[in-house]
Amino acid sequence: MKRIVIFASGSGSNAENIIKYFHSTKTAIVTHVLSNNQRAKVFDRCEKLGINASLFDKESFTKDDTVLNFLQVEADIIVLAGFLWRVPAKIVASFPNKIINIHPALLPKYGGKGMYGMNIHNAVRENNETETGITIHYVNENYDEGAIIFQAKTSVSSEDTPESIAQKVHELEYNYFPKIIEEIILKNE
Repeated sequence: MKRIVIFASGSGSNAENIIKYFHSTKTAIVTHVLSNNQRAKVFDRCEKLGINASLFDKESFTKDDTVLNFLQVEADIIVLAGFLWRVPAKIVASFPNKIINIHPALLPKYGGKGMYGMNIHNAVRENNETETGITIHYVNENYDEGAIIFQAKTSVSSEDTPESIAQKVHELEYNYFPKIIEEIILKNE
């Protein structure tokens, strides 16, 4: 059974969805959640689900090897679920094609530093896009530039607000992200 470590910075709804999904499979198990935000709601979700969760700081992520050493012992696959920091090159190099991210837009549109959450949905609305969606991709050293694994689309109408766009995107995330992670794991066995 493969071991998944999830990185999350916020509410943790995608992390919770992934944890619950793999709880009922024999493919993988989420062993730990790591967060860079001490106020992240993901800690509450992990406590309720009985999943270990830890806080880390910038230095242990980028300068010393604390996080890298932990991952080398605990993780077969790393999943970014609402994680906002760029992953350091040394971690990317240690886990080639084993770090998976989900982005709430159809990359290459609306990617890069600062493009997350409502920033993206506001930009989609302001630019009168007729569709948006999700992109699941491998992580490399640059924000949102890794190889695309999967995309799913949803329509955007003139009546949609950034909030309604966000809801449509969340539905795609919850439906596809765990399934695509599982497909990747099964394909690489």
